[in-house]
Amino acid sequence: MEQFRLASRDTHPADTVVQVGQVKLGGKHRAFIAGPCSVESREQVMEIAQAIQGSAQILRGGAYKPRTSPYSFQGLGEEGLRFLQAAGQAVGMPVVAEVVSPEEVDLVSDYVDMLQIGARNMQNYALLKKVGSQDKPVLLKRGFAATIEELLLSAEYIMVSGNHQVVLCERGIRTFNDYTRNTLDLSAVPVLQQLSHLPVIVDPSHGTGQWNLVEPLAKGAMAVGAHGLIIEVHHHPEEALSDGPQSLKPEKYRALVHKLNRLVACLEGDGE
Repeated sequence: MEQFRLASRDTHPADTVVQVGQVKLGGKHRAFIAGPCSVESREQVMEIAQAIQGSAQILRGGAYKPRTSPYSFQGLGEEGLRFLQAAGQAVGMPVVAEVVSPEEVDLVSDYVDMLQIGARNMQNYALLKKVGSQDKPVLLKRGFAATIEELLLSAEYIMVSGNHQVVLCERGIRTFNDYTRNTLDLSAVPVLQQLSHLPVIVDPSHGTGQWNLVEPLAKGAMAVGAHGLIIEVHHHPEEALSDGPQSLKPEKYRALVHKLNRLVACLEGDGE
């Protein structure tokens, strides 16, 4: 544990609770993060925010989108951040958005309550050091070819720079399987919780790439002890500018959250 001493449970036995606005993640605190993959317009993100109000605690939305193809939609940039912030304020939810370069950290920090490091940037050490110098909580996603040790070492880069408010996210890894977008490694949740005191959430949207697989994997994530989920939601997935096939419609998302709350209550002995 010496090499990730700050993230290690050996050196910090108690669970860390990360606070995003008024929302807590970690320990006995769970939260759902939901919203569109990309902020496409003020009307779009506002409509989605209103539709998930009460069933999500944190609103997500991408303004800077590192895409595999240079021809794919890259996000609205600062304008998208303004739209996301306005939607969050309208429904009383803190917001999280991805930051993709050290130069944009200060700008993104002005608009969001939580900074996200995406899978492609998990080992962008200059970016990790920069967000480590901020006072904003950080959502750190596991890279699609990263080991658990590498994920924790990336968290260590953030923490050694001064920011200990880190939430880890399992979002699927690349394997020989080609039926789903990624292979969601649910075993990573209890393993990370044994090794580290940091909160762990799961992204079943990117983990599968298919909306009809989000529900069973979300249930599995909560069953193995995840502190929450991050799920993509869109009113018209077939028209989404990014990740439409894995996005849930708001009504399906709300129904899923109802089931998940009942599942957690049963697992904790509070349900029938």
